[in-house]
Amino acid sequence: MLTSYQTLITQTSRSINAPIIGITGNFGEKGLELAAGYFRSIEAAGGVAIALPPTTNAEQIMLSLDGLDGILFSGGGDINPLLLGEEPLPALSNVNPLRDEHELLLAQLAYDKQIPMLGICRGLQIIVAALDGKLYQDIRTCMPDAPLIKHSQQMPREVASHTVNILPDSKLSTLFGEQLCVNSFHHQAVAAAGPHLRVVATAPDGVIEAVESTEFKSIMGVQWHPECFILGDNKCMMPLFKDFVEQAQSFRNAKRLHSKVLTLDSHCDTPMQFSKGVNFAQRDSHLLVDAHKMRDGHLDAVFMVAYLEQQGRDDESLKNATRKADNILDAIRSMVKQTPGFALAQTPEDLYRNKFNDTKSVMLGIENGYAIGKDLDNIARYKAAGVAYMTLCHNGDNDICDSARRSQCEHNGLSPFGKEVVKEMNRVGMLIDLSHASEKTFYDVLQISKYPVACTHSSSKALCNHARNLTDDQLRAIAKNGGVAQATFYEGFLREEGEATILDAVAHILHMISVAGIDHVGIGSDFDGDGGVKGLASAAELINLTRHLQAAGLSDEDLQKLWGGNFLRVLSSQH
Repeated sequence: MLTSYQTLITQTSRSINAPIIGITGNFGEKGLELAAGYFRSIEAAGGVAIALPPTTNAEQIMLSLDGLDGILFSGGGDINPLLLGEEPLPALSNVNPLRDEHELLLAQLAYDKQIPMLGICRGLQIIVAALDGKLYQDIRTCMPDAPLIKHSQQMPREVASHTVNILPDSKLSTLFGEQLCVNSFHHQAVAAAGPHLRVVATAPDGVIEAVESTEFKSIMGVQWHPECFILGDNKCMMPLFKDFVEQAQSFRNAKRLHSKVLTLDSHCDTPMQFSKGVNFAQRDSHLLVDAHKMRDGHLDAVFMVAYLEQQGRDDESLKNATRKADNILDAIRSMVKQTPGFALAQTPEDLYRNKFNDTKSVMLGIENGYAIGKDLDNIARYKAAGVAYMTLCHNGDNDICDSARRSQCEHNGLSPFGKEVVKEMNRVGMLIDLSHASEKTFYDVLQISKYPVACTHSSSKALCNHARNLTDDQLRAIAKNGGVAQATFYEGFLREEGEATILDAVAHILHMISVAGIDHVGIGSDFDGDGGVKGLASAAELINLTRHLQAAGLSDEDLQKLWGGNFLRVLSSQH
């Protein structure tokens, strides 16, 4: 019966345009109960409300999550402290272990999948507990020295009983200002928001009244009961529900875009982590790109590279470099073979076929032409083995060219051997990657190459003056060449001072588009190779990038080009 219910959610989600909001409810002898204020508020805000029955079956929860655009965690009884590693205090009231286990797991999985969440009263506490925060079982017991106000009013529920103070730089303040009158029915509360959330509102006695995401995610929780006000025909809390439904609609729009277009990340360094015993097929905390995170972020395909640190250039060192590249490429193939739902791809046609068959794709690249040594035959060998592109160098000059970093400018751009490398890559149809190359190398290649080039993971030098980034003149040259520049998410390439975030990544992408044009920009995360910033911390969060870019005004056609269309056009042109 439950499986049919989850299937119904997914089918309903596909057949209507409004966002589907799942709402948790109380669960007891009478079964699932949901107060009218919750679904009435969601419906008034433009959403479609569906009640979520409790289950601890992760597979069932995942099935329902696939059809949801937002989750509202409702109020209700106390949370079982044993699930949080604590013993019960005397003031603890009734608990429902089944509901608690369901909602804690639901919140954790929804967080992984970037689904917008709103928590109300107990729901706020569920989100905080699920995301590594701390709770008070009873505020009067746990805050004995605080001059507490009354937090469990006996007035009608649709009437406010006290005020809360809201931080001026919060999302909540944009909805309600810096002070708000609220109602209150609780004795448990948030003790600490944890690493993923921040406190944005407090009662006059210091009790935490609201939290928001610190990671640019659509997560908010309030301690009061905003859903009660609509029952008295009072719409004062509707800004909260309207914002939540708007976030759910944004998430829904991004999911639909990803279902229609092929999404490709042109550069990740996940093989660098293989020696740590990671498991790509599982949700591995040591990886920014794994099978689960790709699914969570709605990413269809990724280039995994055989990265080689630039070392000695004597004959033995060059042989070792080639051997290491071979071993890494073999390890990638083995990893893909062992991961259900994944396949290697060599051509754009392979990628589209895999997407149609609900299969994720991995493509092969080499980072640092050091891998070929001084043997041009290795280029054809690697191309035949499925390597689609090769970065000419990494940090430090090699026998091919000068690097953007740690360079002695020994070749003044391309070496004579490097010119032959470019010609051979053209001949066999291997895409030339100019990320890491010096400016002189960059322009030398553009003069020689018969085909468009790519920079698989470089951002804008105009916004962040880093040697690895591209000047506006280089961006214009790539556009004239017919190539593509793939914006990357390495913090040092996004901001010179302070902490880089998803907002910086968006700014770089938009600037690169303004200079090179929408046909010549793409995305290459550099995840697992130092890429990743707040809001774009792993492949799971790439869906959030789409939401930001849609909000910036990019059309579906623009995003199709950005998310892989441009790169695949350049890849297909190498013949």
